[in-house]
Amino acid sequence: METTSSSKSNSNNSSSAVLAPISDSGQSGATYWIRGIVFTALFAALFIAFGYISIPLGFTTVPITLQTFAIMLAGGLLGARFGFWSIAIVVILTAFGLPLLHGNGGLGVIFGATGGYIWMFPLSALFIGLASDRIFARTNKLNRSQYVMLFLSLVLFSVILAYVGGVPWLAYKANYSFAKAMVNGCYPFLFGDMVKAIAATFLIATLRPLLPKLR
Repeated sequence: METTSSSKSNSNNSSSAVLAPISDSGQSGATYWIRGIVFTALFAALFIAFGYISIPLGFTTVPITLQTFAIMLAGGLLGARFGFWSIAIVVILTAFGLPLLHGNGGLGVIFGATGGYIWMFPLSALFIGLASDRIFARTNKLNRSQYVMLFLSLVLFSVILAYVGGVPWLAYKANYSFAKAMVNGCYPFLFGDMVKAIAATFLIATLRPLLPKLR
C-alpha cells in the first residue's frame, strides 16, 4: 500500500510539473526576458533604419519617413511593454547624443522643430501595444471587425497622436500659425500614413501569431 501511495504521489507531482505555467520556471523566465531584449533591440534597429529612409519635401522641415511604420509594427507585434521600450530606448539614446534619428543626435534633435513628433513615438508604440494585446488576447486569427479595430488603433495612436504632439510644437518652434503648421506638418503626410496603417494592419495580423510569446 505504501508503494502504491508513493507512486500516486510521484504521478501527481509529475502531472503538476507538466501542467504548471511556463512562466513559473526560472529557465522560462530567463527565456522570456532574453526574447524580450532581443526583439526590443531588433525593432529599435528597425526604427533607426527606417528613419534613414527620408524624403525631404523642401517646403517644410518635416520629411517623409517610415518611422511611424516601424512604430506601428513594434507596438502591434511586440505588445505594450517591449514595443514601448524598443522606441523609447532610441529616443533616450538620441537625447544623449547618439546620431540615431536621421543620422542626428542630441537635445537639439529632441527639442527641435520635429521634437513634438519624437516625444509621441514611444507613447504611440505603448498604446498600439495595449490595443494589440487586447485584440489578440483570445484569438490568433482576426475577424473583420477585429481587423477594423486594429486599423483604427494604428490610426488613432500612431497617426493622430503624433500630430497632436507634433503640430503645435512645430508651430511654436517655427513661429507658424496653427493653420500653417498643419499645412507643413500634417496634411502632406496623411495619405502616406493611411497606407502605412493599412500595410501594418495586415502585417501584424499575419506575423503576430508566428512570434514567440512576449507577454
